[in-house]
Amino acid sequence: MFDVLVIGAGHAGIEAAAAAARMGAQTCLVTMSLDRAGSMPCNPSVGGPAKGIVVREIDAMGGLMPRAADETALQFKMLNTSKGPGVQCLRVQSDKLAYSRWMKEHLKSMEHLTVVENRVESLDIEDGVVRGAICRDGTRLCARTVVVTAGTYMQSVVLKGHTAVESGPDGQPASQGLSESLRQAGLRTFRLKTGTPPRVKADTVDLSRGQVQPGSADFLHFSEDTRREDVLAPEKQETCTLIWTQPETHRIIREHLADSAMYSGLVRGKGPRYCPSIEDKLVRFADKERHQLFLEPESRNLDTLYIQGFSTSMPEDVQEEMVHSLPGLEHAVIEKYAYAIEYDAIDPLQLRPSLETRQVKGLFTAGQVNGTSGYEEAAGQGLMAGINAVLKVRNQEPLVLRRDEAYIGVMIDDLVTKGTGEPYRLLTSRAEYRLLLRHDNAQERLSDKAFRLGLIDSARMEKLARRHEETDALRQELKELHIPPACSHPVLERTGLEPLRQGSDGLELLKRPGVTVQGLLGRNVDPEAAADLEIAVKYEGYIAKARRDADRLAAMDARKIPEDMDFDAMSNLSLEARQKLSAVRPETLGQASRISGVNPADIAVLALWLEPEKRGDRT
Repeated sequence: MFDVLVIGAGHAGIEAAAAAARMGAQTCLVTMSLDRAGSMPCNPSVGGPAKGIVVREIDAMGGLMPRAADETALQFKMLNTSKGPGVQCLRVQSDKLAYSRWMKEHLKSMEHLTVVENRVESLDIEDGVVRGAICRDGTRLCARTVVVTAGTYMQSVVLKGHTAVESGPDGQPASQGLSESLRQAGLRTFRLKTGTPPRVKADTVDLSRGQVQPGSADFLHFSEDTRREDVLAPEKQETCTLIWTQPETHRIIREHLADSAMYSGLVRGKGPRYCPSIEDKLVRFADKERHQLFLEPESRNLDTLYIQGFSTSMPEDVQEEMVHSLPGLEHAVIEKYAYAIEYDAIDPLQLRPSLETRQVKGLFTAGQVNGTSGYEEAAGQGLMAGINAVLKVRNQEPLVLRRDEAYIGVMIDDLVTKGTGEPYRLLTSRAEYRLLLRHDNAQERLSDKAFRLGLIDSARMEKLARRHEETDALRQELKELHIPPACSHPVLERTGLEPLRQGSDGLELLKRPGVTVQGLLGRNVDPEAAADLEIAVKYEGYIAKARRDADRLAAMDARKIPEDMDFDAMSNLSLEARQKLSAVRPETLGQASRISGVNPADIAVLALWLEPEKRGDRT
């Protein structure tokens, strides 16, 4: 009897199992093949807009993805550096083979974690309570809670041209019984679609025809535990290459649109709007003369390049023409053809904010099975599902991250409150408090919670405390740095500022564009502490306003809605609000306010019903 049983060793399953084991729960991870743990069947990269901040949050909670990404990265690049700190984020190009090996070895070495290589065919559910899972060979795995992280494998079908083959990603077996087992338990499923581009042999590509995209020269990392010697030096990192589609590429695609699985009627599931196939781009953005593509290495042990942005479900002969129309790829040899994959996903409106299903007690789901896309979104959900599965076993309150606490909180709230009809992608625009949810402050936001749960150790907390002390010391030093008016001064010379009309201290000067802590003090300082202080000072007013708005949200989220609340009995609610509230079953007033179709007047009525006097009237 395990405390937690995790089905699937993709990015969600890994973090779910690792979190549960770190908390001391007896955990079982069942997967078809441990060799494919953390596999990257699509783009071999980690991070990017919003996603990179999720990886930082996973690190703050002690997760594995950040360390694996750092130690197996081929290239590091900080994105959006010309923009504000609310959208800056790290992206790494990963070595897909090394990443999977790293995950395999760490899972094998974890205490409280048992790994079973088998294929789950159905769930063991009795009287609305999950009891474990049953494998294809009849093996029964018993557990107090179960986390399903089946990814894109449930009833999956690979689509290419006019052909459809039952298969999981990269030719792996599909899961044929699990989604039916979920439906029998009362869960609704729907079909989604995603896809991947062709891979080409690197030595058959002329990279000189494109624009070189190097990594960043600075020491960058996702994990606070990563040391400089753990990662590739900037001069040893791989480069990527930018190319563009050509008029000939567009002609070939348009002539063969009817041959694409997406436009031939073969595809039934909805595809990702923010990561469309190349044929979908041409249809939706017909006015665009060209589309950018990136040629990215997959592994130091593979002679293959990934054509980022060229996802397609065209037949293989058409793919040959499309690839050969690209600059530098006229003679490219395709190592692996592109395909689309269609699969069963669970309607996330059936989930609690803890990611436990409403229909089956003790059953949690996480990752692409919940309708999301992306390794990072999956890992973030897996982390939370694993934590809450352990808390469920211990009869403790679940951990639910608010929208102002983490991008992970934004994502899960979006899923369980609004649902999704397409593969959900996390974007910075989805977070109304993104200035509070920055790349640099993930540790500050989440480490206390992680430490209380046993997810990180005291050494991590001590390191964070030392960084706070260094930041406070820099603040005090700048506060005591006084520059008199109307005279030359070394600080003004270093920072390129004109003589001041009025005297000022260092903190006031730091608010000016282009002024840095190092420039003001004229010496080397801790770069992370200095960055923390610069953001806090330069964006002080904006951060304070966002914090006030977030506090109002927190007050609404603190008002719990009874689970047995009869919304149909509230005659003053609009009909749509009654229907939506009954379907979603929000757990707090704040969550209710974010449901589409529930307007402010409905929230006012609901708030009145939650008053103690009104509750007394009802009883």
